Amino acid sequence: MDIETGERAAAALHERCVPSVVGIGRRPGRGTGVVVDPGVVVTNAHNLRGATTTVRFADGREATGTVAGVDGDGDLAAITVDTGGARPIDWIDGAPDPAVGQVVFGLGALPEGGARLTVGTVSATGQAFRGPGGRLIPAAIEHTAPAAPGSSGGPVVDREGRLVGLNTHRLGDGFYLAVPATDDLHRRLRDLARGQSPTRPRLGVALVPPAAARRLREAVGPPAREGLLLAGVDAGGPAGRAGLQRGDLLVAADGRDLRDVDDLAAALEAGGAEVRLRYLRHLGEHEAVVLLGGEGA
Repeated sequence: MDIETGERAAAALHERCVPSVVGIGRRPGRGTGVVVDPGVVVTNAHNLRGATTTVRFADGREATGTVAGVDGDGDLAAITVDTGGARPIDWIDGAPDPAVGQVVFGLGALPEGGARLTVGTVSATGQAFRGPGGRLIPAAIEHTAPAAPGSSGGPVVDREGRLVGLNTHRLGDGFYLAVPATDDLHRRLRDLARGQSPTRPRLGVALVPPAAARRLREAVGPPAREGLLLAGVDAGGPAGRAGLQRGDLLVAADGRDLRDVDDLAAALEAGGAEVRLRYLRHLGEHEAVVLLGGEGA
């Protein structure tokens, strides 16, 4: 493809995709969203500050959108709003996963309306990063299409203008991570648009950061044991009701050794209505059956 042909193709792609891109929030530069269905905009959960938000369309129109559903751990949210004539982004069900080296384009909302278009390539697939709540978001696409501040939640598209992913996380040094536009993501976003926010089991505890927990264990002299040190326990939450206390060291869940918070999250999601925890307290090892009750604290 010669330069002139490439320029025409990029201009046509910009014209095709920009009507689908919206700004999120009254303050310009807070975040970006994308129209996925008539009346539905999706964005990153971290772009929101309440139950409603200002949605700014490419033609300059502003409307108040209502947050229909939020997946905080997945950093996704669906907003219902009058999208007017804004065209939903193209989404191909069953599309193959992008390959390393594939050319992709990123779009981010501009403060004055419209969107910037940047180009890069898929630099890696199957990457993982932590969402706002600290849980791992797996299978992300890493790409090199530059994204200015305020571009999170915006679309990453292929050369045909079809959605490849949603920009979510900046790695620095010119690399960005996007949640891939899989069939599963499409299903999850439709559920969010219907108000079906996911609930994940939680213990209702706060954890001491791993490095600090290691230093504390060394200082007080318990046996060298991997685990999760509790910085606090919600007395009314599942762990509190089961008798766990601040200072307990969780060492296993349903027979799974706990080395980090990801082990705990995996054990909670793999289980059912209860989880069996082993923990250390005052150099003794104990066991508690925790009845889970949804999100908790």
